[in-house]
Amino acid sequence: MFIQLRKIQVTEGNANQVVERFSKPGIIEEQEGFIDSTVMTKKVRRGDEEVIVQIRWESEEHWKKWEKSEAHIAGHKANLGKPKPEYIIQSEGGLYNVHAVKTAKK
Repeated sequence: MFIQLRKIQVTEGNANQVVERFSKPGIIEEQEGFIDSTVMTKKVRRGDEEVIVQIRWESEEHWKKWEKSEAHIAGHKANLGKPKPEYIIQSEGGLYNVHAVKTAKK
């Protein structure tokens, strides 16, 4: 399994906008090797908020195929030159190979 993580820091009160964007149905769900996507918010009392988007793939090769796909590239080209929303402070990502998964005993 292969995981892509994106951490998005936003100004207070704006996490829901990012959650909504990444929770909508899209073409990624139709891609070969896509397992699932999880959208999470960090529990904070006040101040900047954080959204984590985790996308799980069957393999790194499936993720690479998606990254190079016409649909993925077209989505990024459509936003080329547009400023990021003012509420986004910063965004960073990481790619991870999964070595072990534990599940509950039933």
